[in-house]
Amino acid sequence: DELHDAANESHVGAGLRSIPLVGIDLGFQNCYIAVARSGGIETIANEYSDRCTPACVSLASKNRMIGNAAKSQIITNFKNTVHGFKKFHGRAFDDPFVQAEKPKLPYSLHKLVNGSTGIKVRYLDEDKVFTVEQITGMLLTKLKETSEIALKKPVVDCVISVPSFFTDAERRSVFDATQIAGLNCLRLINDTTAVALAYGIYKQDLPTPEERPRNVVFVDMGHSSFQVSITAFNKGKLKVLATAFDPYLGGRNFDEALVDYFCEEFKGKYKLNVRDNPRALLRLHQECEKLKKLMSANSSDLPLNIECFMNDIDVSSRMNRGQFEETCAQYLMRVEVPLKTVLEQSKLSRDDIYAVELVGGATRIPAIKERITKFFCKDISTTLNADEAVARGCALQCAILSPAFKVREFSITDVVPFPITLRWKSPTEDGLGECEVFSKNHAAPFSKVITFHKKEPFELEAFYSSPQDLPYPDHRIGCFAVQNVIPQPDGDSSKVKVKVRVNVHGIFSVSSASLIEKQKGEGEEMQIDSEPVVQNGRAEDQEGACGEKLDPAAGCSKAKVKVKSIDLPIMSNNIRQLDSDVLNNFVEYERQMIIQDKLVKEVNDAKNAVEEYVYDLRDKLCGIYENYVTQEDSNRLTLMLEDTENWLYEDGEEQPKQVYEEKLDALKRLGQPIQDRHREHEDRPRAFEELGKKMQLYMKFVDSYKQKDERYLHLTAEEMSTVEKCVNESMGWMNSKINAQSKLAITQDPIVKVADIIAKIQVCGRLFKMHFFLLLAVRK
Repeated sequence: DELHDAANESHVGAGLRSIPLVGIDLGFQNCYIAVARSGGIETIANEYSDRCTPACVSLASKNRMIGNAAKSQIITNFKNTVHGFKKFHGRAFDDPFVQAEKPKLPYSLHKLVNGSTGIKVRYLDEDKVFTVEQITGMLLTKLKETSEIALKKPVVDCVISVPSFFTDAERRSVFDATQIAGLNCLRLINDTTAVALAYGIYKQDLPTPEERPRNVVFVDMGHSSFQVSITAFNKGKLKVLATAFDPYLGGRNFDEALVDYFCEEFKGKYKLNVRDNPRALLRLHQECEKLKKLMSANSSDLPLNIECFMNDIDVSSRMNRGQFEETCAQYLMRVEVPLKTVLEQSKLSRDDIYAVELVGGATRIPAIKERITKFFCKDISTTLNADEAVARGCALQCAILSPAFKVREFSITDVVPFPITLRWKSPTEDGLGECEVFSKNHAAPFSKVITFHKKEPFELEAFYSSPQDLPYPDHRIGCFAVQNVIPQPDGDSSKVKVKVRVNVHGIFSVSSASLIEKQKGEGEEMQIDSEPVVQNGRAEDQEGACGEKLDPAAGCSKAKVKVKSIDLPIMSNNIRQLDSDVLNNFVEYERQMIIQDKLVKEVNDAKNAVEEYVYDLRDKLCGIYENYVTQEDSNRLTLMLEDTENWLYEDGEEQPKQVYEEKLDALKRLGQPIQDRHREHEDRPRAFEELGKKMQLYMKFVDSYKQKDERYLHLTAEEMSTVEKCVNESMGWMNSKINAQSKLAITQDPIVKVADIIAKIQVCGRLFKMHFFLLLAVRK
């Protein structure tokens, strides 16, 4: 099987050896999982038969609940149920965004030793502080488990989506979370790029590489952010031209506007201060989200009713779409800004746009659709699944990157969202040098080689060069110390080649450095490409994601120089990067928590098995088992069931697994014989009937032999006598057992079991086949 391009096929293809390749849309509010396998891309459902898994983690005294189970704890265990944590990745506790979010959260944030944002909860009856990477790792562990249950195979390789505006620190943080969960993340892909891949790879009518590309706008407004990209499509490839975003505009802003409106209304109407009650505020958030969705489909007045909202007071109100749009006017005004920005950056006009595709839950709001339609002066398209398109694109990218799949040729060129500048200095040098290595919307992944002339080790500092456009307070990326740099033997400066790269994850790194040492006389001959060079900050060796040369003329000129290349060590210090030892500890702790969750699940399953058996047997004792047990035994067993039920909700509330298993065994010692008698009584007549039919059939063959049927003349009298004897013995055995059984009451254990009857049928059947069929076949 292989993924192949065929004009008459609508599916993508099939994988070699059926290795699971998973794509995960790691959303702010919800997550989706898609898998690439035979026939195309499939979205996976969880244990609740829901393809949407809430991005929610609830910590308790014994275990963790993640996903749907955690969402059900938001109201009852609000202090220990963590949600809305995605945007804390890579952020310091003192970050203005974190501080602005802190009062809105029902759980507590905590400042870690390194200044990062921690989440304080009570777990295993102790106060614990988890990093954002750990919480996301827990969520990814659940998504991994969901995938493995659905696919019935271990899942390791995956591609995970991140917002296109995520900075280096945020991407590194998410990547660390994937390692905590035991996943091999092949790529962190931008949300809108994943959507573009899901859109383009199936298109059979894309322009050829020689033709003008097809430019498509992808608009993605989810629960917490708004992203727009323009992508150029040609057959077999996509190229992102530009991206724009409003990181703080999404569906939750509209929810919060409704919450603010009703908080004020209830304060005047019912004298309730909702914001003083976290549970009531959370309930109001849930109801406002439902109301928002209803108003997207209905323009009439809609009710909002909440029973026992606060202080045993029921509250009610109404709102229509017009009021909603008026309430949310400040947010609707912000929709056009990223649209205008992305069009300007791409240097395209509205006439150059082929289509505008919408994804994301918040794009279902009619007012948002209207503004997008009006801006581009064309009808918007919703051909993609608004909720699942990102996950499907991630799964496709995973299939493309994995060696286990052969996929139709489709290359992806993304962009660098923010310009990156490199600054350098040496211990004895005065002043600093710097140059912009990646401009805004530069192609990515991409590598550049910069040549320095140095006599001593030096430091490189990478940072984003337009902090005013950065949705992140710290514009630094990291510091990189290039070590072991020495002068040439003649005292001149050494040529040091430093390779910088933005990789497939969108993460910047100084990937290598080498010192080019001149050799006297015969030395190692090395071929060096003469390409546009950067001397201490001007462009040098450039290669794209696939290593292709960007300057054809330069690529043809090659000079051979007698030099020696020496690899230099680089010490990296990235902003908000987890140390490897800390990360390894988190991996181990996650493994321990998984074991703890499994132990608790096993105990709960054992307890539930006892409870289920109590209810089931008690119902049947008054029903189908009533005639199969004496009144005395029934009374004794009923009393035992009642005692067990009371024990379950008192002393048996928290017991070891073995105690529940012993309780179940004790119940089954009394209940199982009754169940067996009922089953035997129901199945025995059919078994005896089957045995009788077989005996009649075998006697018919015996009678045919006695009547000199020519088909059986090859059999000897001894052989036929053996068969006849077996049949007669079986008939006698059946009659005696039927007579004996008829004398017993159905409250007594049976004298003959269905298994005995089946065994008798099989013994006679084997003997009959041996004599009548095998001998017949051999002798003929």
